[in-house]
Amino acid sequence: MTTQALLGRDPKRTAAMDQKLLYFLACSRWDYRAVRLDAARYAIEAVREREPTTTWIIDDTGFLKQGEHSVGVQWQYTGSAGKTTNCQIGVSLAVASSSEQIAVDFELYLPERWAGNAARRRQARVPKDVEVKTKIELALEMMRRAKQDDIPGSIVLADSAYGDSTDFRNSARALGFDFAVGVLPTLGVVQLDRNDRINEKPRSGAAVVASLPKAAFRKVTWRDATRRKLCSRFCFVRVLTTHKDVLPLEAREPLWLVAEWPEAEKEPSKFLLTTLPRRMSKKQIVHLLKERWRTERMYEDLKGELGLDHFEGRSFPGWHHHVSVVLCCYAFVVAEGVRAFPPSTAGSRRNRPLQVAA
Repeated sequence: MTTQALLGRDPKRTAAMDQKLLYFLACSRWDYRAVRLDAARYAIEAVREREPTTTWIIDDTGFLKQGEHSVGVQWQYTGSAGKTTNCQIGVSLAVASSSEQIAVDFELYLPERWAGNAARRRQARVPKDVEVKTKIELALEMMRRAKQDDIPGSIVLADSAYGDSTDFRNSARALGFDFAVGVLPTLGVVQLDRNDRINEKPRSGAAVVASLPKAAFRKVTWRDATRRKLCSRFCFVRVLTTHKDVLPLEAREPLWLVAEWPEAEKEPSKFLLTTLPRRMSKKQIVHLLKERWRTERMYEDLKGELGLDHFEGRSFPGWHHHVSVVLCCYAFVVAEGVRAFPPSTAGSRRNRPLQVAA
C-alpha cells in the first residue's frame, strides 16, 4: 500500500511520510538480524502446528541494477537472468516443510572490488567487520547462525554452486545435517558394491553413471500436479568421493550419487550427492531433492508481490533493512495462509499465501 493511498492526495503529507519511511530503511539504526529471527520464528511456529519443518535450502538470487553505485553491484552471473549482467547477488537461507517455504535470512555478496575498496566501503556504509567472503562462506555463516538460534531442520539442500564444495558438504555434516546437493559431473568418486565396499577405480561421477545400463534408471513422479505430473528418470549409485582431505578413502562416509535423466535429454544431465540413509525409499529421496524447485516460486513472490528487488538505495544497511522488512511481510502472509487453511480444508487452499493476505 502506497503512502498516497494511506494519506490521500495531500502532497505535503505524502512527501513527509515518504521521507520517514526512507529514513527508517536507509539511515535508522536497528538490529535487522533480530527482526528477521522474530519473523522467522513467527512463521515457523504457525507452519509447525500443521507439519514439521525439516529442510533448509541454500540458494542465491540476483537484484538487477542499472548503475554502478549500489553496494555490491557489478557485472556477474545470476540465475535470475540466466546470464552475466549488472546486478547485486543475495544469498538466502529458507526453511521448508512439505508444503511451505519460509525465507529466514539473506546475506549480500560483496565482490572484491567492493569489499577491498576503502572509498567504496565508506560511501556505501559497509561495516568495518564485514570482510571479503565467498557465497559459500556466507551460506555457512547463515547456517551456523540459524543453528545457534535453534531454527528447526535436519536436511540441507543446495545446487551445485554450493554442493560441489567439499567444505560446504563437510560443514553441513559437522553441524549435524544430512545434505542433498547438486554436484558437477566431473566430481571424483569411487563406486561401491552392495556392502559399501570399494570395487572400482576412481572416476568422475559422469563416467560411473555412463557405465550403467539404461535399466538402472527408473521413472519417479515427485509431484502430481493438477495439469500434469512432474516426473523424470533417476538412478542411485553408492560412492565415496575422492576429494583431497585428511581422511583416507576407506574412512569416508558412503553416499548416494543420484543422476537424473530427463525424457528430453540424450544423456543424464543432473547429478546430486546425498547422505540420506538407505532405509529411505528412492521415491522419498527424490521428493526431498525436488523441494528446491519451490525456492524459485518463493523468489517470485518476494520480488513480484513484496518488492524484494525494488530497493533504490545504495547503502549496505539500507539493503539489509529493506530485505528484512520484506522477510517480515512474507513471514506474515505464510503464517496467515497456514492458519486460514488448516489440514481439514487443505484441498481448498489457494496456490499462493499472498492471495490470502489480500
